Amino acid sequence: MGRVFVAGSINMDVVATADRHPRVGETVAGRQVLYFPGGKGANQAVAASRLGAKTTLIGRLGKDAFGAELRTFLGDQGIDLGSVREADTHTGTAIITVAASDNTIVVVPGSNALVGADDVAGVRLTKGDVAVSQFEIPLPTIAAFFQRARSAGATTLLNPAPAQQMPGELLALVDILVLNETELGFLAGSEVSDSDEAAKIIAVARQLQAREDQTICITLGKRGVLALAGREEFAVPGRVVTAVDATGAGDCFVGALASQLADDVPLRAALAFANAAASISVQRMGAGPSMPTAAEVAAVLGAG
Repeated sequence: MGRVFVAGSINMDVVATADRHPRVGETVAGRQVLYFPGGKGANQAVAASRLGAKTTLIGRLGKDAFGAELRTFLGDQGIDLGSVREADTHTGTAIITVAASDNTIVVVPGSNALVGADDVAGVRLTKGDVAVSQFEIPLPTIAAFFQRARSAGATTLLNPAPAQQMPGELLALVDILVLNETELGFLAGSEVSDSDEAAKIIAVARQLQAREDQTICITLGKRGVLALAGREEFAVPGRVVTAVDATGAGDCFVGALASQLADDVPLRAALAFANAAASISVQRMGAGPSMPTAAEVAAVLGAG
């Protein structure tokens, strides 16, 4: 079994819950404030580790109380933190409002903005490993990480969120691209809705595909997942659940998918597993703490 290496952000999520989101310029009364370990990189690493993959996280924490708390939490998840360094700034922080199961997020990068090529230079990737990243650390760092991974024969998996334009050179380094319909439309320069026909969404994905052998997976919430694997197209049905907090659901999906690919599980089965894992995570509050175990996912899959 290969390892999962995640180069990415580590945040403390400060979550305020309310009956509804405020309009611009408006103040609303909240119900409670909660603190959860988060950051897309950390969330994906927690998901992969809880699902049984040997997982290494590469990133930076500030020399503050949030940094110390996050290091303890991540270590308790069994994640290798040997490549998590300290930075002379504050730890990354996300300000999240949750209302009616939807969320809005403001991310303050802090130490995440200082993750550089030197942070990934010493990572020992081998064939069979999965290298994962997202867009909450600098893009040149991701490119350096993926170059190392491809040279070692590892699989590269990118979650381009929060969405921003990326150079073609970086996209060409990606073996598996996992994104939602909004991110797909942004990167491809086309309008895409989660209610669009599958054929239209796949056609937009083809416009974005950088290599003939590249895989693009589009997550569509309760509709499931559409995949363009090279020339092959297929869909994985969604799961209808009562969502409590969608924060981190996409990260859960990515980490779960990486854990399965590192175990050499075929793509279609790996996507079904990841979809089931994400359906569990949205039924719990928080990002990192909501990630399920392999036994929990197996129970959901076994129940059909």
